[in-house]
Amino acid sequence: MAQKKSDTGLKRRGRPRDYDRQAALQHATDAFWKTGYSGTSLESISSATGMNPPSLYAAFGNKHALYLEALARYWEATLTETRDALAGDAPLRKALMQAYEAALSLYLPVKGARRGCFVVGTAVTEAVEDPQIRKSVAAGLHAMDADFEARFRRAREQGELKKDADPAALAVLASATMHTIAIRARAGTPRDELREIARKAVSVIGGCMTRPPDPAPA
Repeated sequence: MAQKKSDTGLKRRGRPRDYDRQAALQHATDAFWKTGYSGTSLESISSATGMNPPSLYAAFGNKHALYLEALARYWEATLTETRDALAGDAPLRKALMQAYEAALSLYLPVKGARRGCFVVGTAVTEAVEDPQIRKSVAAGLHAMDADFEARFRRAREQGELKKDADPAALAVLASATMHTIAIRARAGTPRDELREIARKAVSVIGGCMTRPPDPAPA
């Protein structure tokens, strides 16, 4: 996708000595999360990070490069949280709810605005015309599906799911639930209602289980 002159035409002038790259990247991510890629100017990023435009250029390159790094960092964090929730020996229902609770904590922080998912809120629109963003989105979605599928395959091997259960299909359902929670979170749906959506999805998946489901966590 073509970049605006203001996004790419910055002169290199170094960066301040007290520069904290990870903190600056987090502040830039927050700015993108609030107003999207196209709606976030270099001036607003500069204000959020406390770095002037030349310093941002020296540290991250242009706005597009900065956004791609923020997107990659988000995927790494959210996929790690999902994998951690699905790991271990917890019953399948509990593991799934742990994954959704982790997502809710990210989408609806205790302090700050309802922001939903960074990918859904900022990358999906840009992915239509930007091949690099599209590649990141596709790879992240594939990784999430694969993580859920691996957990369902393990559950089937351990006899927790019926032998004819389809781990790939269940993974798509589990991922889709994550996406709808993200959209509704940004649209203002209360946390309790979002949690109930997750419970209903887990209940549907529970229909493929071989034994009575464990009580859903409070």
